[in-house]
Amino acid sequence: MTRAHQVWDGGVPRRVEHLVSEMPDDAWQCLEIDAGSKGPRVYDWARARLAFDTEPGFGQWLLVRRSVREPDALAYYRVFGPEATPLAEMARVAGTRWVIEEGFARAKGEVGLDQYEVRRWEAWYRHITLCLVAHAFLDITRAAAHVAAKKGAPVT
Repeated sequence: MTRAHQVWDGGVPRRVEHLVSEMPDDAWQCLEIDAGSKGPRVYDWARARLAFDTEPGFGQWLLVRRSVREPDALAYYRVFGPEATPLAEMARVAGTRWVIEEGFARAKGEVGLDQYEVRRWEAWYRHITLCLVAHAFLDITRAAAHVAAKKGAPVT
């Protein structure tokens, strides 16, 4: 979501950047959510409850990630989940986006995920499904070979 995205606040639509500017300093927590290729991914995270109707026991939040080095660099997420979900868990789940993006990038290079000409929805759906199944097979095979190599077993 962008900073211009609007959410309801007290019956009035407001841009998320305005809600974030009103967050107190103690709303931010510094959390390490994952190990990246250049080391741990450490960001400041904050959340604000959104006033949307949900089923009992659930809620919606505006989750904000702020760069530790560049405090003006913000990323916004809209979160739906159980009311008792801690901020660290929301940040961890939001961080899985990188794993998914890396997987899609590998699938584009390894199995041609992006090599199709859309003429009919059914054809596109079949192509994407076949590519993702092939990519899953390759990843599972690669992981099994890695485990076998660690144990000293011959890789076939």
